[in-house]
Amino acid sequence: MGNTLKTRLADAVKESMRAKNSARLGTLRFLQAAIKQREVDDRRELDDAEITAIIEKQVKQRRESIAAFEQAGRNETAEQEKQELLVLQEFLPQQASPEEVEAEIRKAVAQVAAQGVTGAPAMGKVMALLKTALAGRADMSAISSQVKSLL
Repeated sequence: MGNTLKTRLADAVKESMRAKNSARLGTLRFLQAAIKQREVDDRRELDDAEITAIIEKQVKQRRESIAAFEQAGRNETAEQEKQELLVLQEFLPQQASPEEVEAEIRKAVAQVAAQGVTGAPAMGKVMALLKTALAGRADMSAISSQVKSLL
């Protein structure tokens, strides 16, 4: 199992079992199942970047669920989702600072402007550049709104 993120995940599952932490264990197993499903579908072993993308997707789902549950007044369920979100975020790379995000956005906008692309196509190109630069290190929906305000 040379895959570091996968190994860290397996170790975390074992630690959760030993600690009898069923909430954490459930979240980790759910994540492992999502990774395994993707590996079976693709018929190959996933690398860290692909696993990070799966974790990001899970994090995004949790954030959307939290918002929906809080709107519906289901605070207990929202709290459970928040706990799962914290567990998932442990496996993402260190989050980028706001200054770092701002610098990356400005760099990407300048790069796209230098290519002469403007308007809606520029948004897509800028977001593509930022997705690679900030993969797993920032909330892409928040970045999207920042980019819109700049363009």
